[in-house]
Amino acid sequence: MSTLTGAVVLVTGANGGIGSAFVAEALALDITEPHLATAFAPVLTAHPESVLIDMHSVASWYAFGGAYSASKAALWSATNSLRLELTPKGTHVVGVHVGYVDTAMAAHADGPKLNPADLVIQVFDTVEAGGYEVIADELTASIKAGLSAPVEALYPELKA
Repeated sequence: MSTLTGAVVLVTGANGGIGSAFVAEALALDITEPHLATAFAPVLTAHPESVLIDMHSVASWYAFGGAYSASKAALWSATNSLRLELTPKGTHVVGVHVGYVDTAMAAHADGPKLNPADLVIQVFDTVEAGGYEVIADELTASIKAGLSAPVEALYPELKA
């Protein structure tokens, strides 16, 4: 990993919670973030090697958390739109998709967790290589691979 140059803005996209109030908060956070990125666009586009990094989740592609999953799906779509808008102006946009990361937010979760330092290395390596998405773990890769299958394959509980 070498040193990255240009303006780098990290839009975390990390949120968590439950309940009806969370629906509004989660959607507001993940839909507001792209608008914040747009506000930074003049600064980003003034630096030809700038990078915008949006932190998504495996929940962008797999609904398991109600509002959380819906907000991450919306952020994924917004990131794709920002990518189309900002790329011609010289700003590279990267979306990071990952399951659990070993942080306080995932302390309650069972199962494998990615080391935060390993995730950062993957993100920097992807940026350096000119990639557009980080698929950070096996769970995320398998969910993404299943998106073209019938919905019942992704959600077996839908089968009668």
